[in-house]
Formats: sequence, structure tokens, C-alpha cells
Amino acid sequence: MRAQHGLTQRELATRAGVAHGLISMIEQNRSSPSVASLRRILGGIGMTMADFFEPDRPQDTKVVFRPSELIDLTSQLYRLNGGNKVGKISLRQVGHARSHNLQILHEHYEPGADTGPTMLEHASHEGGVVISGELELTVGDQVQILKAGDAYLFDSRTPHRFRNVHDRPCEVVSACSPPYL
Repeated sequence: MRAQHGLTQRELATRAGVAHGLISMIEQNRSSPSVASLRRILGGIGMTMADFFEPDRPQDTKVVFRPSELIDLTSQLYRLNGGNKVGKISLRQVGHARSHNLQILHEHYEPGADTGPTMLEHASHEGGVVISGELELTVGDQVQILKAGDAYLFDSRTPHRFRNVHDRPCEVVSACSPPYL
């Protein structure tokens, strides 16, 4: 995809804000990117994770989506990462986010799940409600433990991170506009 967009490895690395060596290692299949790194790399070529995993998906005209119809944005990430399921995060999207300029996710965080030590940043606003379990949310220098019923809303340009530091799964329903995955 990098070559299709007419970029050298160095150009993509600069655009994405990642080390040149990371691009090289991924292209040689010697390294798998973290969720945060993949988002940054795809952002460097103007692509979302949804576009990456389902590039030819038609726009939705549906109104109701059954659980089996949610788009699993993470299953392929874990296949790329050698099937590592320790601390797995599951992100399932309602419909085609770009059609509505709104991304709605049903998220599951297993015990130990973490979006990664690299804080996430993207040009969006996001919010969510913890349905069950507990989730540690870091936004800038604020760190909070959210419990079932607690909610969050913030400007996603502020560095942020999600972690399940507890011994039971956590479920969250979130929204982001414009879509970033």
C-alpha cells in the first residue's frame, strides 16, 4: 500500500511519526505493529483501520445491525500479531462509519488488555459508557478508574490510553466522530 501511494519507507515513517526501521520490519514480515502503531502508519497514507481491513465494503443503507453483523476490527490484528490473545481487546463496529461520519464501537477488554504504552491521538472527539467491569482511562495527565455506568467524553487530540487493570472483563460502548479506526 505504501508503494501504491507513491511513498518511500522514510516518507511514510515521517508522515506517521514512527521509526523508519518499523516500516521496514513490518514490510519484511519481521514485526507486527501494535494497534497504536498501525493506526499511525495507516494515518500516514490517509487510511482508517476499517478501510484497511475491508477496503471494498459498500456504504450501509441498513438501520438495524444484529450482533453477527458488527464489523470486527480486531480479529485480523491478532492474526497479524501471531495470534497473541493475552490481554486481548475486541472492537466491533456498527455499520460503515464513514457513511455516517460517526463510529460506534462495542468494545471488550480482557483482564490485562491495554491499548499500548504509546498514547493514542487522533483528530476526533470520543465518548463512551462502561457497561460492565472496570477500565482505567488516561487522558493527558488525568488517570481515572471507570466502573459500570461511568462515562467519558473528550477531545481525542489529547493523548489517551485505555487499560483493563482488573481481573474481570470490561465492556464499553463508545462513539467517535469523525471515525478514526
